Amino acid sequence: MNEMSKPVTAVSPTTLARMIALVGEKNAITDKEKQTPYLVEFRALWTGHTPVVLRPGSTREVSELLKIASETTTAIIPQGGNTGLVGGQIPHNGEIVLSLNRMDKIRELDPISNTITCEAGVTLQRAREAAAGVDRLYPQLLPSEGSCTIGGNLSTNAGGTAALTHGVARSHALGLEVVLADGRVLNNLNKLKKDNTGYDLKNLFIGAEGTLGVITAAVLRLVPRPKSVETAWAAIPSVQAAVDLLGLATEISAGGVTSFEIMAREGIDIVIKHGGARDPLAAKSPYSVLIELSSQRHEGLRDQMEQILAEGLEKGLVLDATICESVEQAKTFWRIRELFGEMQGREGGSIKHDISVPVANIPAFIEEGNAAARKLIPGCRPMPFGHVGDGNIHYNITQPVGADKAEYLKRWDDMNDTIYKIVLKYGGSVSAEHGVGIVKRDYLPKIKDPVAYELMKTLKRTLDPKGILNPGKVL
Repeated sequence: MNEMSKPVTAVSPTTLARMIALVGEKNAITDKEKQTPYLVEFRALWTGHTPVVLRPGSTREVSELLKIASETTTAIIPQGGNTGLVGGQIPHNGEIVLSLNRMDKIRELDPISNTITCEAGVTLQRAREAAAGVDRLYPQLLPSEGSCTIGGNLSTNAGGTAALTHGVARSHALGLEVVLADGRVLNNLNKLKKDNTGYDLKNLFIGAEGTLGVITAAVLRLVPRPKSVETAWAAIPSVQAAVDLLGLATEISAGGVTSFEIMAREGIDIVIKHGGARDPLAAKSPYSVLIELSSQRHEGLRDQMEQILAEGLEKGLVLDATICESVEQAKTFWRIRELFGEMQGREGGSIKHDISVPVANIPAFIEEGNAAARKLIPGCRPMPFGHVGDGNIHYNITQPVGADKAEYLKRWDDMNDTIYKIVLKYGGSVSAEHGVGIVKRDYLPKIKDPVAYELMKTLKRTLDPKGILNPGKVL
């Protein structure tokens, strides 16, 4: 952004009137109270401000709005369901918010080609329900599925609990429709798994957090719905045991492990204390894992889960375990996992990290990270949890008991510096699935390969020469 002209955030009345006329007054929110859902990050870490929230209803309207924005060098913040965790969707400096949530049509459902074509404002839950209606699975799964949108998921390259088997958002997209900064529409909504006609342009926009173009629709791949699912909760003695148990489960199930989530004991206790959940097991252990297997076969999966746990017990990887007897019981286990990060806020300040390291390095990273965090802030409580199967750990550190929350959170940057050094030591990434936004923007030039970082800036200058799309985010 430093190399570009700074976009206008104090929008002229004339420009504002032109934009409002395009979407219609009923789809232009100027009332400050009604704007609140679009301006406040759900953890209340950031609150933005804007002259207007524009809610276009079509790709044509998005195109016309961006033509005006380009002509007047007006800053635009594209937004989906406002569930982002790094501040990328918030208008921090009074930019115009471009909300895509009215663009919520499912344009096509093709079970033979195994694709669904969704507009950007379709929620993840609606896409999954539509796929289920034709006996297919859209394999992305996030706790915020009822509010997060397909456009937002792709813009942040969201991960989730099923990424171990099915991959992250990028893995699901076959084609995109994108409105560029100057209003041109890139129509790349193909349903092809094989298309070698030049550069794979869609991947420029996936994970770009709305800084290179506005995703307005996508063709997503579907997979067959599993015929059987088994879920188990296992108490384990260590992080290394989790990695070893994952290897055992993958081997026995022949790759049928859908999810494999680790949780530290202290965090589980907090969920039970504040979230009304019940402990799945009577005995406590340093860590627990939630294991999900799925299969296209109706029979045999239960036997595989029992074998995994039995061999785990024999090898000392499992201390105790229980297999779900019903879908409802599985939901109660998953609720503990889904509340794990949220409930930590009930204990005061929580410094959060969304990192990834190679799976083999997870135990060493957590051991070294825990020691370094406690040395920096004695009494702090590391509560790592997350996706062991793909190396993505949500490394949260809760304040010491009784500490002053505001004072603790002032150490956020110090803690980041400490933890990120360890992440890089083990060949990891400081952002695994949440994106860069503003939280990690200033770290990028320090940790990114210099050539890669310069290429990112070149792409930004090329596709958004006036810097109007989500200015100040990522770069």
